[in-house]
Amino acid sequence: MDPVGEKAIRASFVNCSKGEASRINLPAGLGDLRWEDLDFLGWRDPGAPDRGYLVAPRGDGLVGVTLRVPQGVRRSFTKTTVCSVCVTGHPGSGVSLLAARRAGAAGRQGNTVGAYFCADLACSLYVRGRKRSQLAGRHEETLPLEDRIARLVRHLDDFLDKVLDGSLVGERQAVPGS
Repeated sequence: MDPVGEKAIRASFVNCSKGEASRINLPAGLGDLRWEDLDFLGWRDPGAPDRGYLVAPRGDGLVGVTLRVPQGVRRSFTKTTVCSVCVTGHPGSGVSLLAARRAGAAGRQGNTVGAYFCADLACSLYVRGRKRSQLAGRHEETLPLEDRIARLVRHLDDFLDKVLDGSLVGERQAVPGS
């Protein structure tokens, strides 16, 4: 992923108002990130642990999505769970169901889509081995790194397709990267 600035990040959000996007707490150390290791920028809001955000390159621009942990979801601290984006196994609460309000009219009517993500939204780092799951006895994939990255991007694109679902036609378009 190419480095992006605060203005581009805030302008990329497709499932919230411009006012809401202006109030999002951006990740600390944005300028110090190793952008070459990221397929998308994902972070949880430390001030609101039930919120997460992701910004991904898509086409010629960026698509940003606000995420929420649904209320009433029980987490098991003894079971192993797998991220549906990067296919990394985690113990206990290392994976969270994150729901995104759909973009456009569907989202304004309250429609959401969800997926199981690494709770810290560091999928790109797990795929590249820059971060390791705390799962004891985890299996090692034999799939080459390039294929694991392609799978992550494909799964993320599938999720973003569900969030967008054609809603960008005539509405806010993805914005250029910086």
